[in-house]
Amino acid sequence: MTAVFDGTSSISEPKFEFAFEVKLQFAKTLMIENTPAGAGRGGTYLGTGTFEGPNIKGIAVPNSGGDNALFRPDGVLSLDARYMLQEDDGTVILLHNRGYIWGRNPDTMTRYKAIAEGGPLVDFSEYYFRTTPIFEVPKGKHDWLARYVFVGIGERLPDGNRIRYYALL
Repeated sequence: MTAVFDGTSSISEPKFEFAFEVKLQFAKTLMIENTPAGAGRGGTYLGTGTFEGPNIKGIAVPNSGGDNALFRPDGVLSLDARYMLQEDDGTVILLHNRGYIWGRNPDTMTRYKAIAEGGPLVDFSEYYFRTTPIFEVPKGKHDWLARYVFVGIGERLPDGNRIRYYALL
C-alpha cells in the first residue's frame, strides 16, 4: 500500500496535510420549521461544484445528493451531507460529511440561516464550521480516501459552501 502523504502524527503531536478543496453550489433549499422535537430540518440540495487537490480533481456530480441538516434547539446546526464526486479520470466517489456549525455570537446562526434566503454573508470568524467526512471509493488510484481520517474546515459562500479537507497523518 503506497502512502499518498508524507509524515506521520505522534500520539502527542497530530499532523495534518492538505488533501483537497471542494466548492459546492446549491440548487435548492427547503425547511421544516419547529418540529415536535423542538428542532428544524433543512434540506440543501447540490446543484454543481468542483474539487481539487494535489492528488485529485473533478466535479461534484449535479443533483447527486445534499445535506439534511438539523437545526438543534441549542443553536447548533448538525450536518449530515451525502453526495457524489467524480474525478477527472471517471472514478465516482461517495462523500458522507458529518459536522457542526455554530455561532460565536448570540445572533450569528439567525444571520447564517438567512443567507439561504438572500441575506448577507456572515464573516468566517463568527462561526465554527467543521466536518469529518468518510468516503466510499473503488479500489485503485483513489482508495487512499478510504484509509485516512480527514477533517474539513468550511466557509459559507453566497451560493454554497467551500470546504478544505486535511488528512490526519
